[in-house]
Amino acid sequence: MWPLAGLAFGTVLGLAAGFGGFGPFLAVLLLGIIGFLAGRVIEGELDLSSLFGPANERRGRSSS
Repeated sequence: MWPLAGLAFGTVLGLAAGFGGFGPFLAVLLLGIIGFLAGRVIEGELDLSSLFGPANERRGRSSS
């Protein structure tokens, strides 16, 4: 499945670059990365709690 998804994403990037230029290419690339990361979070393969948790948990300190 992943090779086919990579092929589709590469094709979309190529079309955006060919017909739209550099700006649309970057927009498609950025949205693709955001979508990929969102999918990893939804599947549970990427844990963002260390980024969005309380500051004292990020540093590994207790609240006492």
